[in-house]
Amino acid sequence: MTSRQQGRRAVITGLGVVAPNGVGADAFWKATRQGVSVLDRISREGCTGLPLRIAGQVQDFEPQSAIDNRYLVQTDRFTHYAMAAADLAVEDAGFRADAEQPFAVGVVTAAGSGGGEFGQRELQQLWGQGPRFVGPYQSIAWFYAASTGQISIRGGYKGPCAVVASDEAGGLDALAHAARTIERGTDAVVVGAAEAPLAPYSMVCQLGYPELSLAERAEEAYLPFTAKACGFAPAEGGAMLMLEDEQTARRRGATVRAYLTGHGATFTGASRWEESRDGLAAAIRIALDEARIAAEEIDVVFADALGVPAADRAEALALADALGPAAERVPVTAPKTGTGRAYCGAPLLDVTAAVLAMEDGVLPPTPNVTEVCHDLALVTDRARPAELRTALVVSRGLMGSNSALVLRRGERS
Repeated sequence: MTSRQQGRRAVITGLGVVAPNGVGADAFWKATRQGVSVLDRISREGCTGLPLRIAGQVQDFEPQSAIDNRYLVQTDRFTHYAMAAADLAVEDAGFRADAEQPFAVGVVTAAGSGGGEFGQRELQQLWGQGPRFVGPYQSIAWFYAASTGQISIRGGYKGPCAVVASDEAGGLDALAHAARTIERGTDAVVVGAAEAPLAPYSMVCQLGYPELSLAERAEEAYLPFTAKACGFAPAEGGAMLMLEDEQTARRRGATVRAYLTGHGATFTGASRWEESRDGLAAAIRIALDEARIAAEEIDVVFADALGVPAADRAEALALADALGPAAERVPVTAPKTGTGRAYCGAPLLDVTAAVLAMEDGVLPPTPNVTEVCHDLALVTDRARPAELRTALVVSRGLMGSNSALVLRRGERS
């Protein structure tokens, strides 16, 4: 991070979650720690007759209670999740923007697609009734940058804003971009990702992914690192985090929950899973080098866990390549097997789980997975206590992006 200004370092001060297993960090962590699986039959209107049967759906979320109607009517479900999660992160951090310094706070999100549900509805209006029946917000609500824009507008955040479009791994890349923004002089960044891929048009698009699980039963839909692996179950939701400059956060009395210490990103090509071994290993090494830590210092790995045999094998080998002998003993976990993969939101949920795991001193389990067929110390069955100071989160996208992030524990509450 050569552009870092003297003494500036990005820290996490707030967590906001809208996930299939809970809304809010506390509910999310309780279910994650207990290894609860919420994968189930898709029940969303218009989605039940498609070959994709099982996913992680956000439950008990009423956007009307969290977001003003004037914003609701101009946004898609994926932005509703992001705005609600952003509010939770800001509240969790105890952060209040200075109205006289609006350029001190930025917004960064990652997005894999955009507002498919909103776009489909308006296009149906166009073809069914004509152009006069298409709402004016069609031009913006579907756009993958909509969440960044709406969070910025609602919060009055006029600092550097961006959207990262680098596949599922973009969730980690967005955090790195936000950290560098803080190191260059911005005081705070609201950063994260939330997705809403469970709408008819969006689901039909996903059916083109050979990695998608078409299993009929929830307990068999997403089993990475096992002989029964048959792809991944998708999910909606995600997480937003409050990142701040450490010194600025401490001056206002905020609690530092975690440090972002290193990040690496590479590219190996769409569905070329054997090659992702080298790409992911390289990303991990870059992250470790930037964090200035040895492989032996990693206390837990939050795995990508795609659920495709070739991809799972490549990930296990990449961890061995990058971590060396330490890979044989470091615990590996994939809580997302209980919620599904929320595309760009998935690694943000992993980062949130990593922060909470380090705070609690607990390794969360990998739901539904029991018999592992790769050389990994995968945490299965139930959570277990552990002294956790440093976590590695890894992510790969279906189009070939690889990303790795190193986190250090902050102050325990």
